[in-house]
Amino acid sequence: MSSSHSPHLLSPLPPHTHALLPVPPPPLRPQHHHQQPQRHSHISTNGNKTPTPTPITDSDLRSEFAHHDPSVARLNNGSFGSCPASISAAQRQWQLRWLQQPDEFYYNQLKPSILRTRNVIKDLINADDVEEISMVDNATTAAAIFKKTGEEANYSNLWKYSNRFNKGDTAVMLHYAYGAIKKSIHAYVSRAGGRVIEVHMPFPISSNEQIISEFRRALENGKSNGHKVRLAVIDHITSMPSVVIPVKELVEICRNEGVDHIFVDAAHGIGCTKVDMKEIGADFYTSNLHKWFFCPPAVAFLYCRKSDKFSNLHHPVVSHEYGNGLAMESTWIGTRDYSAQLVVPEVLEFVNRFEGGIEGIRERNHQKVVEMGEMLVKAWGTNLGSPPEMCSSMAMVGLPSCLGILSDSDGLKLRTHLRDSFGVEVPIYYLVPKDGEVDPITGYARISHQVYNKVEDYYKFRDAVSKLVKDGFTCVLLSD
Repeated sequence: MSSSHSPHLLSPLPPHTHALLPVPPPPLRPQHHHQQPQRHSHISTNGNKTPTPTPITDSDLRSEFAHHDPSVARLNNGSFGSCPASISAAQRQWQLRWLQQPDEFYYNQLKPSILRTRNVIKDLINADDVEEISMVDNATTAAAIFKKTGEEANYSNLWKYSNRFNKGDTAVMLHYAYGAIKKSIHAYVSRAGGRVIEVHMPFPISSNEQIISEFRRALENGKSNGHKVRLAVIDHITSMPSVVIPVKELVEICRNEGVDHIFVDAAHGIGCTKVDMKEIGADFYTSNLHKWFFCPPAVAFLYCRKSDKFSNLHHPVVSHEYGNGLAMESTWIGTRDYSAQLVVPEVLEFVNRFEGGIEGIRERNHQKVVEMGEMLVKAWGTNLGSPPEMCSSMAMVGLPSCLGILSDSDGLKLRTHLRDSFGVEVPIYYLVPKDGEVDPITGYARISHQVYNKVEDYYKFRDAVSKLVKDGFTCVLLSD
């Protein structure tokens, strides 16, 4: 069934497509750690006994996301992601296996199971070595690992690895970097006597060259007066406003300009845009798996390029594995629920039921979000915040200026009004107007598309905004 005719906008997997699938969670019964757990997932075998994922159907897809509130047009997958029912069930099996016999699980199953997860990630992102992959809770934790050591809580790894550091040396990052990352970079760098230069990316934006030129200017500023750029923090996809950044080109510029370390914050990366470590070439790369890869919250990976100069990185939580390398340190940080990390192989099985696997899902999501975004701006007489090639599975859609969005608070109040009165969930970005602009667009909705979305979700949003405009609504009518 083609995506244009399916109510769930999916393309089933052709029956001849094969995939190698990892081992699922163990069953809830006593077993020795060397025994192979029995499979219970959506696979069949061909004549050669090769595991073959069963193509997903519309009925399967409705069942997988039946727990979503049917009264809400859910256009905000970008914030919290979405976990299918079969993955939630698999996670529960891991949790029960731990509760059944935690000692056996800890000594015999936890580490090899997390290693299976790390191998899945290694292959997905085209890394060289599984030792380059560490599992963590989220991208913010990954950033903290890079910026902070267990031994020297007052200094960032950035400065520790550079014995040539001088006062005034810099870190460069995008102005639209995620708020928590921005605050932590400013805190660590200023504490070490450095300075932070923010790259002011224009928005709305029309080309990659606008970002590249501003980035070059920031590097030149950082190198002025004999100083050095010690760190570049580059988003792969900015959050708000959402724009795909030419990360490969920026990393190459950093290499040519002698930047010491390059950290790519890709909270929205895997499942939302192409992720290839050999192609990108950064020192560090982190991405959440619960946003666009269907994992339960919260799980992310940190890629650390294999190099002797990064051998002294440590997890900020010091536990029994301290000193055995970052990947092993991250495997055990005390008694907690590791099930979101353990279920990754089951997630790979789920996405491989779709044509093209995760890349096929990503490409179709991109096509559909652009299509829906163009439908909305045509209906409202506005514009997209970036050209289609700079959208991922998210797009920034201009809202009618007559809605009177005059502050971040107005954007939040309008978002709440759309949720409570129309059953539409979508984040809204406030854009400060330029001096002299006439009737500017000051509000942009960040719409997402994931496999569960239907065209009716976007029609519902379109009609809600059109009704507000027709009724003469403005944000000033909303109380705090």
